[in-house]
Amino acid sequence: MIKVEELFIEPTATVLETLRKLDETGQRILFIAPEGHLKAVITDGDIRKFFLRGGTPDQTVDHAANYHPLSVSVSERGKARSILQEHCIDALPVLNKRGIITDIIFAHGLDLDNRKQVDIPVVMMAGGLGTRLYPYTKILPKPLIPVGEQPIAELIMDRFRDFGCHNFTMIVNYKKGMIKSYFNELEKNYNVDFADEEVFMGTGGGLCLLKGKIKAPFFFTNCDTLLDVDFGDIYEYHKSHGNLVTMICAFKHYTVPYGVVELGENGSIAAMREKPELDFLTNTGVYVVEPRVVEEMRDGEKIGFPDVIERYRRAGEKVGVYPISESSWMDMGQLEELEKMRRKLENQQ
Repeated sequence: MIKVEELFIEPTATVLETLRKLDETGQRILFIAPEGHLKAVITDGDIRKFFLRGGTPDQTVDHAANYHPLSVSVSERGKARSILQEHCIDALPVLNKRGIITDIIFAHGLDLDNRKQVDIPVVMMAGGLGTRLYPYTKILPKPLIPVGEQPIAELIMDRFRDFGCHNFTMIVNYKKGMIKSYFNELEKNYNVDFADEEVFMGTGGGLCLLKGKIKAPFFFTNCDTLLDVDFGDIYEYHKSHGNLVTMICAFKHYTVPYGVVELGENGSIAAMREKPELDFLTNTGVYVVEPRVVEEMRDGEKIGFPDVIERYRRAGEKVGVYPISESSWMDMGQLEELEKMRRKLENQQ
């Protein structure tokens, strides 16, 4: 059981340090509480909003924290369930008469489900050769590569189903017969349809096969990416911002393992940096897309979906980003990452 003090963070800690601590604790909330006195809370959602306002990872966390947090007194602890449900929050600190945190009540500990339900279609790109996962893909198509006891495509569908999605379409090509056989024979309480891609059309081109079939906004996902996120909140964000496409991006912090030299004129050294650190957002390969995009796809065009997004962005259309933490993204696009995903899922069981 986690100790209360393990969820405390200093207001002078950087946002990057806060993200790391959120990942280490496995919780989605930390508390700024000098000597135990509750002053503020910081959640992964607060950090996301901070980044969207233009904040940077090197700023102190007090710039992103919520200094008007909800709490409950020891004497009113019995009201915790209703407060958690009413405000759709994950945790509630319990304070004594001096304002010191004595306990934290988590929604999951009360078997509460604060997830926003969103029943919209899910389209999965499942036709690629999966060359980076060879030799696995010599035998199996990438969507059927097992991660634990289930193939990756089924795990992805389960994540979406947790938030109410039950209509799935897979754009298939390579070893499509195996994919169809698996899902047609699987006992399930959701629908899986298929769109046959006769030639490889890229991660975006296959959407033209769905013209006239999708009438609502939909999730568009790779078949090798697992996200531990609130898909209901992502959809609400997409609609409230009026986006044509919303790209889900993971915050990444990377330390270059070498000294970096910048070349100047005539072979001189312009600058030297020892193991520089980089902070950036990277595309997870999961999106929310308006149906208009499908109808405007060019028949037979071979194109990646990021290029489709760039075409709309240059035309002045509204495309946006929903940032998530690095730990919320698991990718099995390469053999090393596949093993990491397997280990992480085993630890979650």
